[in-house]
Amino acid sequence: MSEPIPSEKKRKRPKSAEKNAKKKKTNVAMKPAKRVTWTNKQRALVFSARGITFHARHLMNDLKVLMPHSKTDSKLERKEGLFAINEICEMKNCNMTMFFEMRKKLDLYMWLSIVPNGPSARFLVQNVHTMDELRLTGNHLKGSRPLVTFNKLFDDQPHLALLKEMLKQMFGTPNMHPKSKPFYDHVISFTYLDGRIWFRNFQITDQQDGSLVEVGPRFCLWPIKIFSGSFSGAVIYENPTYKSPNQYRTELKMEAAQRYKTKAKKEKSTDCDSALIPLL
Repeated sequence: MSEPIPSEKKRKRPKSAEKNAKKKKTNVAMKPAKRVTWTNKQRALVFSARGITFHARHLMNDLKVLMPHSKTDSKLERKEGLFAINEICEMKNCNMTMFFEMRKKLDLYMWLSIVPNGPSARFLVQNVHTMDELRLTGNHLKGSRPLVTFNKLFDDQPHLALLKEMLKQMFGTPNMHPKSKPFYDHVISFTYLDGRIWFRNFQITDQQDGSLVEVGPRFCLWPIKIFSGSFSGAVIYENPTYKSPNQYRTELKMEAAQRYKTKAKKEKSTDCDSALIPLL
């Protein structure tokens, strides 16, 4: 008689394979939330031309502290034109720029531009007060993201709406930027009043009642012109109420000269009248 053929024994799965299968099931059931990445990679180049004063340089350094997404470069030589700034931004991998220039060691001008296609705007900077000069009690962490606020007048006129978008892109820190902190603890306020844009920076001391304490710096921007390109192109907007500082100084001198002439004329007439009085 033939012997029965023994049935084959079932092979057991190794324990490591069973563990891996269990891990896969748990991973499929509980997927972790997606990690938020740095997608808005806007970078701003903040620098100046040669010849600015220490006061303007301190203001520029204060603005760099408020903008962790900013980069800097050496001062631009006076021989080079403004169009060379586009090439510098391209080398620095920046798509926005804030450029300061000074005339006669008295008048400070600021350029805001979206590189390389524009638009760009030119401002006269007035009423400058730096952080070291003010010595205010407010304080916030370096690199924290700001709440950029504007008043309602920015939505009334088209050129103000354009400036609002440019300022928002310039001062708004991108989400998850490597040099930024992932929370808000200060407010940057832009207020349009008397034909000028007023800049203020406040610390949020209490989030429940919204109490604020000013940090600084303070300055005022008077819009001059808006161009369609970056430092070039057609003029989109020109401020009709703008008066150059040279014209303002000449008018002050002419007023002083007119006051002197009227005073001298009055003194001369009193001398003539006194000579005509007969002696008693």
